[in-house]
Amino acid sequence: DNPALFPLQPEAPLIPVIVIALSLYILWKGSGSWSLDSGSMDANTHHETTLSHDHHPHDGHEHLDNNVRLQLATSATVHCLLGCGLGEVSGVVIGKALALSNVQTLVLAVTLGFIFGFALGLIPLLRAHFRFRDAIRQVLIAEGLSILVMEAAQVLIEVYTPGVMDAGLTMWIFWVGMLLALGAGFIAAFPVNYLLVGKGIRHAH
Repeated sequence: DNPALFPLQPEAPLIPVIVIALSLYILWKGSGSWSLDSGSMDANTHHETTLSHDHHPHDGHEHLDNNVRLQLATSATVHCLLGCGLGEVSGVVIGKALALSNVQTLVLAVTLGFIFGFALGLIPLLRAHFRFRDAIRQVLIAEGLSILVMEAAQVLIEVYTPGVMDAGLTMWIFWVGMLLALGAGFIAAFPVNYLLVGKGIRHAH
């Protein structure tokens, strides 16, 4: 058999199961650990996914404001990376375990990346008794662009890093490629979140 078509090694049958189980556990537990800066989530308030029009150009705290902006952008990007990264890696692992083509594997990875990314933002809002429509709207506003940019960067790294898409699950180049993809996703999405935070749009976590 062609190892490029059937990359799953005989000694690695549990890898997909472990990765998927771990991803689902982190998704469920991790989504509950994010809390809003306001201290609580109330379905009758605006929370962090808001667009503020209040500006204080003369308050003399530009440096402090910038530090806070950097912290919020970093937190938002890590939050996005947690969901997108879990979905992306799970998708690639599942694709290889099922001997899917590279294109099919990437489609699956991107799909799961979006699902996991949105779910990580959506679950806390639903737990806080948001209406589903309102929760979806907030997550789309705060996280949609960030997830899109992050997924694009991750796919580019996976495709253009030699050997990654043809490597088996027990090969070191595969996991190095996954780590590089996650790093690239963070770097690409950070400026997006920095700009969004500057406009008053914050992730609901």
